[in-house]
Amino acid sequence: MPTLASPAYPTALGRRRFLKNLAGLTAAGLAARGTGSLGGAPAPEKRLRIVVDADTANEIDDAFALARALMEPRFQVEGITSAQWHTQEESPRDTVGLSQQLNEELLRVMNRADVPHPIGSNHPLVSAVKPQPSPAAQHIIRKALDTPAGEKLIVAILGPCTNLASAVLLEPAIIPKVSCHFIGLRHDPKQRLWSRDEFNTNNDPNALDTLLNTPGLEFHLMTASASQSLVFEKADVDRRLKGRGGVADFLVRLWDNYDRAWQRRVAPTKATWVMWDIALIAAIARPELANAVTLDAPPGNLKRPISVWVEIDANRMREDFWTAIERCLAGGR
Repeated sequence: MPTLASPAYPTALGRRRFLKNLAGLTAAGLAARGTGSLGGAPAPEKRLRIVVDADTANEIDDAFALARALMEPRFQVEGITSAQWHTQEESPRDTVGLSQQLNEELLRVMNRADVPHPIGSNHPLVSAVKPQPSPAAQHIIRKALDTPAGEKLIVAILGPCTNLASAVLLEPAIIPKVSCHFIGLRHDPKQRLWSRDEFNTNNDPNALDTLLNTPGLEFHLMTASASQSLVFEKADVDRRLKGRGGVADFLVRLWDNYDRAWQRRVAPTKATWVMWDIALIAAIARPELANAVTLDAPPGNLKRPISVWVEIDANRMREDFWTAIERCLAGGR
């Protein structure tokens, strides 16, 4: 996920009228799944087959987002894969191992032993044409090749693009069978400027280039610029979840126990947290909660259309999360 906890940013809905015009630019050739406007879209009739790839031990929002995905009745979760996050200040050597450990703990407390959870690569791509083989990459390949005709496997990437890029390089036959949904990069819609100075991007820039430069690969982007307005307050999380067992207390403890050098410097009280990754999962599950437009890929990459979420309804995404977790807890998880 993009890193650095940020202060609460007010949602921009209703204040940037030009974004409504941008919404009309969405190309008919991009799949409707994962794109949409804030006016409301019907729920998909079929469950969406999805693999969520996460650098879970990097920040706490990954676990919240994974929990949200596992709670979503529209999703058929085909796997939770782990990703590296080696550029964080004072990061350990085995970052993917820590992500894997948290993935396994989350699946255990949610009683989801049925969900495959292969480990990803602990290293980024050394070039845009050389993969980093891993069980996660092989799992993505198998699930993509198993995708029924006329459908696509969604791969939601909450960290670097290492595992999906490796899968594409190892087996190009999956390209038309995969829909990549990535949270990363930054984009200023007013200035039409891109920035690659962003955590997920920096953890494997070669992997991102691999995906952006692959013709025929469906690509949806939730930018850090759009997702930064989704902020949770610790006091609210404690009030809603503390002492309720299962995944509720798992998430509370994860927030309580998070202790990293960057966080001690930037957000020592941990009173709020930007839930970057929930924004991506919520936008896939409920397209009406985000506004997507079609833009050319960033300069320096293959000039082709990609779908970019430029605005989210942060308030409704928060409400959606709490509704989902209440439904989950009522079911005993």
